[in-house]
Amino acid sequence: MAGITKKSAKILVFSTEKISDPAIDMAGLLKLHYPPTVYTISIPCSSAVKSRWILHAFEKGFEGVFIAADGSDCTYGESCTEKTGKIIGRTHELMKQQNIDPARLRMAAICSVCSESFVKQMKSLNEYLLKNPNS
Repeated sequence: MAGITKKSAKILVFSTEKISDPAIDMAGLLKLHYPPTVYTISIPCSSAVKSRWILHAFEKGFEGVFIAADGSDCTYGESCTEKTGKIIGRTHELMKQQNIDPARLRMAAICSVCSESFVKQMKSLNEYLLKNPNS
């Protein structure tokens, strides 16, 4: 294995059924390329994600976690992004306590037609993780 360069990090995405899932599906239909080691879990609303789920993902070998937030399009309430942001903030603190680089957890609003934005986020996170493997 010496001399082989790793090209993609293992990334877990928490996406939302009605908002970001369609964008992720559309990225595939449009043949937009992002790392093949991106795995998604659908949830009803991004504010439903739990810190313990994110930390569990890191314990199980995921190098990065991305929350595809609903933004202002959330059908469950206008404060969705704010609530999700607070969860991410608390999780960042827990990650620091466990010596996990908080930059390995990212969040962005991904609307139902934001396929290119999703791909850009995955490529950016992947690039960071490959440059900072022990972060």
